[in-house]
Amino acid sequence: MIVMMIGRRTRSSIAIAASALAASLVLTACGGSSSADSGNGRLKVVASFYPMEYLAQQIGKEHVTVTDLTAAGVEPHDLELTAKQVGTVQKADAILYLKGLQPTVDQAVAQSSSKHKIDATAASPLVDHHLDEGTDEADGHKHEGPAGDPHIWLDPTRYAAIAKNVGDEFAKADPAHAEDYRKNTDALVTKLTALDQDFRAGLKDTGTKTFVTSHAAFGYLADHYGLTQVAINGVDPESEPTPARLAAVQKAAKDNGVTTIFFETLVSPKLADTVAKDLGLKTAVLDPLEGVKDPSKEDYLSVMKQNLANLRTALGAPDAAAPAGTTAPAAPDATTPAATS
Repeated sequence: MIVMMIGRRTRSSIAIAASALAASLVLTACGGSSSADSGNGRLKVVASFYPMEYLAQQIGKEHVTVTDLTAAGVEPHDLELTAKQVGTVQKADAILYLKGLQPTVDQAVAQSSSKHKIDATAASPLVDHHLDEGTDEADGHKHEGPAGDPHIWLDPTRYAAIAKNVGDEFAKADPAHAEDYRKNTDALVTKLTALDQDFRAGLKDTGTKTFVTSHAAFGYLADHYGLTQVAINGVDPESEPTPARLAAVQKAAKDNGVTTIFFETLVSPKLADTVAKDLGLKTAVLDPLEGVKDPSKEDYLSVMKQNLANLRTALGAPDAAAPAGTTAPAAPDATTPAATS
């Protein structure tokens, strides 16, 4: 499988320290009350970004109050916490996060006295997805970042394992509602198991097993369903590919009968447009679900089902419908982009 790992931007330690200091002053002045004495009887849960928020809401339901540190529609990789957000982490009864994805969150969690710090990687360890050709490493550049690909939630079976861990921790944090947390967890795992079966059946018979995406977020999905991901960018969606990387992507697309270049919803599709234009291919959305623009209209399950539909069409599955966001093939010398945001 072909992917590329690119390091994230270096965070300012001074800014992090300032936020932590300001948050500690807030806590000193206001006091860090628990959910038991806050008056609403709900477990105070902090989620680092959307996939963690979704688990907290589905498993906690009416027994929890969930705060997502990453606002809807915001790309989470470069999140910088405000002093108020650091204070919220400090006062949380339970914290759901993915260690290594958001360094400022990791530091705030380390400073928190919460007894229920739920790291998604504890239930689903990260795997390194290395690029096989055209890598920046081949050009002598080194990259900093977490040890492994963080996008574990895009494999429904891994996501289900994380859900079980969340349910267990919620039950420990709030024993009075432990049975509800277990029932809610079981219901969610059942839905994720059905989703996994849909992906297995839907991707079993396709014309090609290779897909091209602008962001190397789909390594776990590709591994689990026997596909090959060719990524223009690394795990950081705002990184810039080298000329060698672009050449490798173009060759892989031609050699494997690729018809579609996938882009995503939270970052500019410009790079995917350019590659599609050069090759005369279509573009379509493949959403890494790092966030959703409108949680009232879409959620993890609905977006994953649309991802499946779009993959089936791009890979040439029988009777596949046209994927959402698709444009007509662009001529190699076209002056208009292959897709617009």
